[in-house]
Amino acid sequence: MTPATVGHPFRIRRDALPLTGPESLDPLLTRIGDARYVLLGEASHGTSEYYRWRELLTRRLIEEKGFSFVAVEGDWPDCHAVHCSVTGAPGAPEDPAGVLEDFDRWPTWMWANTDVARFCRWLREHNARLPQDRRAGFFGLDVYSLWESLQAVRDYLSEHVPDAVDRALDAYRCFEPYAEDPQSYAMATELVPSGCEPEVRELLVHLRHSAEQAAAADGGLAGFAARQNAEVLSGAERYYRAMLRGGPESWNIRDHHMADTLDRLMDHHGPRSKAVVWEHNTHVGDARATDMAAAGLVNVGQLVRERHEDDGVVLVGFGSYQGTVIASDRWGGRARAMRVPPARDGSLEDSMHQALPGDSGLFVFPPTGTHSDAGGTTRPAWLDDVCDHRAIGVVYRPEREKWGNYVATVVGERYDAFCYIDRTTALTPLHTAPADTGEEETWPSGV
Repeated sequence: MTPATVGHPFRIRRDALPLTGPESLDPLLTRIGDARYVLLGEASHGTSEYYRWRELLTRRLIEEKGFSFVAVEGDWPDCHAVHCSVTGAPGAPEDPAGVLEDFDRWPTWMWANTDVARFCRWLREHNARLPQDRRAGFFGLDVYSLWESLQAVRDYLSEHVPDAVDRALDAYRCFEPYAEDPQSYAMATELVPSGCEPEVRELLVHLRHSAEQAAAADGGLAGFAARQNAEVLSGAERYYRAMLRGGPESWNIRDHHMADTLDRLMDHHGPRSKAVVWEHNTHVGDARATDMAAAGLVNVGQLVRERHEDDGVVLVGFGSYQGTVIASDRWGGRARAMRVPPARDGSLEDSMHQALPGDSGLFVFPPTGTHSDAGGTTRPAWLDDVCDHRAIGVVYRPEREKWGNYVATVVGERYDAFCYIDRTTALTPLHTAPADTGEEETWPSGV
């Protein structure tokens, strides 16, 4: 896939719609229609405008189209605590911002920031006006929380199925020597290739049965959460073993886990449920329309399209030309505001800047193969060009802009719509101290 300059700026400007406020999202709401899956991306994990526009669209989806929950690129246990707060669960904190402040897995700023806190406070207020069974939830899709999920499984079994605690202890004892350090565990599996896989498999099988019993007894939430923590155990154990070997396997394990978690959430919420997903563009945009495919990588957007096309899937990408971003120059390092230089010449962002200098724009793409009544195509030709598309991870080094930080992309196949903001600003973390992390950087640069 060889990048080339995107179509003439005049053609891009002709196809741009205003992006000025919540009402300017009407054409995108029309495009979404009755779709059950709406995946909203971001070109970085540290840009306020991406979070703000996702919030505005998500609020409208929840209020006007009855979307059931928001699922994010975050850990299940942490996000479950947020879910309890925003849905007003008994005993949960009244202010979701306090729950977000307790997030301690690096990079904490991804979810512990003022933009997410504002959205979660709105969501709690919105939910408070609704009966419990219509309240919109907040869930984490990611795979990293091996030890937190193991402890959650142990606690659940101790309370609900005490006879099964021994099985949890077997898994706990297997991991215990690694002192909650996933890299140490991954290295140990080089000597004992099966690692803790047998213990985790046995625990998962047993917990599925226990979760079904609990679901029948308590309406399903406690049992579902416990089973999901067991699924995280299984996914994380495989992820950390694959991580040491390198290559695409660990990325693919992670994205399959996130897509599988989304499926479980939809099943749990019933046949009329609808999901909004917040993740990085590299997870949301269909990998088949990028050079990720040539590297053997799949992603959530691709998997959701493949599995649920008949239910309606809309993928929305985001990008900008320049500005500032919260990131770190190394994995596990301190977050700081960094300058994002002007986009690479000939990139998607550069072409949009030429078309909309200093402005923002919404692009809603006609489906591939769309034709007008006269027989001519109504799909802009520039959507099918191969171009460089910027991707900033939690680890960011602006000096690499000339040769890194971009993904070769056919934008009209990767997304169904795109939000462009010419100049963006760094978000505001709720806390800035780095947390210890045992995870390694993921491709590309921790997204």
